[in-house]
Amino acid sequence: MLLERIILILIWIVTIGLVVFTTPRKKIREAWIIFMFKQVLTWTLGLSVVELKLIEYPVREFAYATRTSFSFEYFIYPAICIVFNLRFPKDKGPFHKLFWYMLFPSWMTALEVLLENYTQLIHFIRWQWYWTWITLLVTFYISRQFYLWFIKKETGGINSQ
Repeated sequence: MLLERIILILIWIVTIGLVVFTTPRKKIREAWIIFMFKQVLTWTLGLSVVELKLIEYPVREFAYATRTSFSFEYFIYPAICIVFNLRFPKDKGPFHKLFWYMLFPSWMTALEVLLENYTQLIHFIRWQWYWTWITLLVTFYISRQFYLWFIKKETGGINSQ
């Protein structure tokens, strides 16, 4: 259990550092919008998956309040989504954009599989790694479309992205 707590703390530190060092100062407001939108998606999906007994989180922060992982669903995934959206290769070709879409779900799924195999932070009951990859891909895509819509609405149709 101590190992899991240390891993969670390290992931929080890395995630905070990643967001702080990759978010331009002038886009902090946009980062908050991305973060909160992704929270709605991940928190809802995360609670559903746990309640359907597809995944369990043996070690979690608020064991009496919820059976899902506060860190992953409420902070880490939404924070990574900030980096995904604000550093998206908007001026590159379709290959770079497709690569960006494939990169984020892939490395996050690989990390989740490692955590599932070697820690008590997550346990797949009736879940497979590819469901994680698919849900991450879909939620990144949805968050990207929301972000583009938000920027367009905010700028009166001029996409400052």
